[in-house]
Formats: sequence, C-alpha cells, structure tokens
Amino acid sequence: MITGIVNADFEPIISLSVQGADGQIYTQNAIVDTGFNGWLSLPPDLIAQLNLRWKRRGRAILGDGSECVFNVYEATVVWDGDLLTIPVDEADSDPLIGMSLMEGYQLTVQVFEEGLVELSKVSTV
Repeated sequence: MITGIVNADFEPIISLSVQGADGQIYTQNAIVDTGFNGWLSLPPDLIAQLNLRWKRRGRAILGDGSECVFNVYEATVVWDGDLLTIPVDEADSDPLIGMSLMEGYQLTVQVFEEGLVELSKVSTV
C-alpha cells in the first residue's frame, strides 16, 4: 500500500522515489492527478538533476483544448516496493502521478487538509 496526505490546497500528495542515472534514489513529493492519463511528469530541473535518458517527443491535448509538445524521458521508480521503468513527461509543473502509473490500484482520498491518501493494489483473481 502507498500512503500520503492531502495538503492545504486539497491536493493528494504521495512520496515517490526515482532512481537517478548515478543509481542513487531521490525522493520527491508528487500530486496524484486523476486528470492526467500518463505515468509521471517531472519539471525540467529535476529531470536534469536526475540525468534521465531522453526517449522521444510526446504530444497531448490539455484541459483547455490546446495542444502541447514535450520531451519524454525514461526513469526507474520505486512503486509499492517494486522497481518500474516508466516514461516521464517533462512539464513545467509540480511532479504529477498519472493514471497509467496507478493502473491496478484503488485510490482513496479523504478530502480535507491532512486527510489520508491511500493507493492499494486491487486483486484481479
């Protein structure tokens, strides 16, 4: 199970560990974003600090209908105790956890300041 907390802006926050190119694990808070269908987004300065490997260009339609082109990198994250290699979208925003990373999990959020955020793996048996 992955747990976090709702901040003063009512954003569900979890701690995420990302492995840099040097093999070190860096821990970063990230917002759980159910409106983002990607895996993970990180700001350019953090991508540079981690020295992530560039993979390709990506394209997305934003909530306002505009189109955005961005760089996509590859990173290894610690997710619920497992190492996963995932695509990372570069975005000028706080780090975001997307729906693709949460696939197969149930998200529970207590929507009040300091409320509990829980991601628990759903058994498909």
